[in-house]
Amino acid sequence: MEHKLIDHLFRHHSGKMVSVLIRIFGLSNLDIIEDAVQDTFIKASIVWRTKRPENPEAWLTQAAKNRVVDIFRKLQTEKRNSPHLSQGIHTIAIHELFLDDEIDDAQLRMIFTACHPSLSAKVRIAFALKTVSGFSSKEIASALLTKEETIKKRLTRARQSIQVNKIKFSIPQGKTLKARLSSVLEVLYLIFNEGFHSNSKKNLVRSDLCGEAMRLCQLVIKHKQMGTPDAYALFALMCFHSSRLNAKINSNNEILDLKQQDRSQWHFPLIKLGNSMMNKAVETDQFSSYHFEAAIAGEHMRSGSFEDTNWDKIRDWYEALYKINPMPSYVLTLAVISIQVEDYSNAKVYFNKLNPEDLQQRIYLYYGAKADYYAATNNFKKAIIFIDKALETVINLSEKEYLQKKKEKLIDRLKLI
Repeated sequence: MEHKLIDHLFRHHSGKMVSVLIRIFGLSNLDIIEDAVQDTFIKASIVWRTKRPENPEAWLTQAAKNRVVDIFRKLQTEKRNSPHLSQGIHTIAIHELFLDDEIDDAQLRMIFTACHPSLSAKVRIAFALKTVSGFSSKEIASALLTKEETIKKRLTRARQSIQVNKIKFSIPQGKTLKARLSSVLEVLYLIFNEGFHSNSKKNLVRSDLCGEAMRLCQLVIKHKQMGTPDAYALFALMCFHSSRLNAKINSNNEILDLKQQDRSQWHFPLIKLGNSMMNKAVETDQFSSYHFEAAIAGEHMRSGSFEDTNWDKIRDWYEALYKINPMPSYVLTLAVISIQVEDYSNAKVYFNKLNPEDLQQRIYLYYGAKADYYAATNNFKKAIIFIDKALETVINLSEKEYLQKKKEKLIDRLKLI
């Protein structure tokens, strides 16, 4: 029980501690700071065996403060580079850095550091999950379908880049903020997407990644200079998608697509919050891809049933989305929508625009959609050929099972001909 509690607290508080301590000691001491925070939780796992504190979070915060002095001793820089903590105003200043508002400020600084444009997109995601969210290298590797050794190399590159480029632990100001905020939102979007539709073999949904992306996005929009329409639109999108997380998988761990989902299981307070965020997001004349994706998700939320879905409006949103962000996944979705409204000639046009390889790890979605196209046009032999290709390329076990059931239905329909 204690082990689970400490794991939970580590996930939710280690990033806060790291951020505050970096603000005190600087980015150059990141490795030692992370070790110190790790030590704090190890100490908790030992001390709490005999007696758990009444307020575990307060205990950890106090332990982290106490650890500050240990860090100074380890660095042997107390007199040269750091304030003396034993008495007076500096003790008060350190204490104030652990207040809620200051912790939020430190975490925002850490987010902007992790999402610095000098780092590649893949490195940014790994570094953000490690430093801001407290994920281990192993957890990051699992979430991103990458070897742990690869993640460790990315984290090393991030630290080296911070030193070489002399990246500051600060929130950008003025015109620089807009460009840097765009990078932050992109990373949060990618983290959320990996949670909402995971590439991992066993878990289709990683709610911990979704929750962490939402927490960080909330931190961003709470800041008066960062509460931009794009940020609100991204948070609205996260709310809409998160509202149906529990409905995506049934009790047997089987995938339920939109048509099969029990809409009464959708979490309506999150939908309401998403609508509120969208009202703020549209206070602008320029719409981002987050606006259009949120509008699409919101349209699904408004539909009382799958049959009531306004596919024409959703198709319009996707076409607008593709104009500003021409991604192959949007073309594939337009093909799927065309199949849904029985516009097979347009579906074929969209399929012809696609190179399946461009979808990379999601290539099975292309083959699955092609199977649906041929099934809808009563060519069940070709549908089975493409569903087999989907089965060969899909990674997630739940999705594989979902596709296998589709294949069985196609075989049954073929037998009736």
